[in-house]
Amino acid sequence: MDYNLIINDKNIPVNVDLEGEDRFVVSIGEKMITVGFGRIGDHLLCLEVNGKKVNTYIADTAEGRAIFFNGKTYLVSDADALNQSGSRRSGGGKTIDEVTPPMPAVVVAVKVKEGDAVKKGQGVVVVSAMKMETTLFAPFDGTVTKVNVQAGNKVMPGDILVDIEKQEEGASPE
Repeated sequence: MDYNLIINDKNIPVNVDLEGEDRFVVSIGEKMITVGFGRIGDHLLCLEVNGKKVNTYIADTAEGRAIFFNGKTYLVSDADALNQSGSRRSGGGKTIDEVTPPMPAVVVAVKVKEGDAVKKGQGVVVVSAMKMETTLFAPFDGTVTKVNVQAGNKVMPGDILVDIEKQEEGASPE
């Protein structure tokens, strides 16, 4: 999959190819980097980059993801997603959020369809990474506006799996 990432304010085109549940190849220009990964904790991964193991901490920020890797912190965001959605707030005052996997994965099941009303914490997509299934949950009460994947799809962090429009305070789901 092709991405246009913004890394520390620099736009970098990247291609990522998933090779199994725990390995992917990143191409940046002519340079290819093989990355294996294992999850240590909620925000901590052990990456094997071209044979060298490095613990990596990832935290979500308002601007994207802060990635602490090999002694340095990188601010990473998806330029295409930023261009597509602009801001996460629409003119109507409704907040739009997406459901995205925490690491490269394969979609096992989609539990919702377009138009479904969802409650905060309701499971919407099940993904498998490193032979572990993870359920991704609705971040708030709302309505599913679009389902972008189906079972069997390979997905990466930042991929928008399900779009959910937040229910306005005091309103009931449709």
